[in-house]
Amino acid sequence: MDRPDAPVGVVTSRLTRRQRRRVWQGVQYAVFVAVLVVVAVLADWDRLRNQFAQKDLVLRLFPDILTIALRNTVVYTFSGFVFGLVLGLVVAMMRLSSVAPYRWVAGVYIELFRGLPALLIFIFVGVAVPLAFPGTEIPGGTYGKVALGLGLVAAAYMAETIRAGIQAVPRGQMEAARSLGFSHGRAMVSVIIPQAFRIVIPPLTNELVLLFKDSSLVLFLGVTLEERELTKYGRDLASETANSTPILVAGLCYLLVTVPLSFVVRRLEARADKAT
Repeated sequence: MDRPDAPVGVVTSRLTRRQRRRVWQGVQYAVFVAVLVVVAVLADWDRLRNQFAQKDLVLRLFPDILTIALRNTVVYTFSGFVFGLVLGLVVAMMRLSSVAPYRWVAGVYIELFRGLPALLIFIFVGVAVPLAFPGTEIPGGTYGKVALGLGLVAAAYMAETIRAGIQAVPRGQMEAARSLGFSHGRAMVSVIIPQAFRIVIPPLTNELVLLFKDSSLVLFLGVTLEERELTKYGRDLASETANSTPILVAGLCYLLVTVPLSFVVRRLEARADKAT
């Protein structure tokens, strides 16, 4: 485009905002491709293959990595999620209670268990509880300890999620239920909580994904060969064979579950956005 004040024969050009954005995107793509090329050229693929992709070791892992390790991981995750969901609902109701001591206890619990690393919670469950209560066994053995450890951590996050969901339900729903003769408790159970759960399904599903990965902390409780989950199973075989292939396969098994769950979370969030 010619500028009026520019000398005759001199043409200046200015990129529009859209053109500048496209140029910048092209630069980013070029840098990304260049990095990939550099990594592909410089990486020692033979050593990586020998350390992480030994075919005989992959075949040796099956079917135990699925029938024992993956199964235990799923059981640990599901039991922890159920326990955490029940406890989280109780804590959320306490947080919304008109009784001040309930609110204080719920607030302290949430801040405490959200602030502590999950590893410390597992150590507390595996070491401190038996010392504090001699002769007392947690029901379910290792499975019970894992459900308790995962559930205590998950409940602190779920409680806040459920509380937010309950508060997101329009106040008129409670008023309508009370006008029909429902008590406050029955209105919460029959009207408010079901609607709240429909709202919080996406974040609760995301919490399930996080619990699935946190189940790897079970190794700090001390487990038998039949109680090993994916991480423990992969580490044991990696130490035995002096090769990292079992760890890579264990990681792929995690992705086998977490990727579909993450897809479900995105679909649920998109559906919730459309509903609003």
